[in-house]
Amino acid sequence: MEIRIGIANTPRELSFESDESADAVRKTVTDALESGASHLSFTDTKGNSYVVPTAGVTFVEVGTDQSRRVGFVA
Repeated sequence: MEIRIGIANTPRELSFESDESADAVRKTVTDALESGASHLSFTDTKGNSYVVPTAGVTFVEVGTDQSRRVGFVA
């Protein structure tokens, strides 16, 4: 699924694909924000790690677990 994270004072958002479920990503983000953690960390499908400071998070968009359909719809 695709995850997009907006970060304050940056012109672009962080976007990557993750193997985690949408519920797991939501829980990670809400737990970090509610507990006052200093950062969020994610790992994408290629094994890259992302660490984002919670103070700078402006939005988190979590895609669906369904893959995109390819082709034309009749």
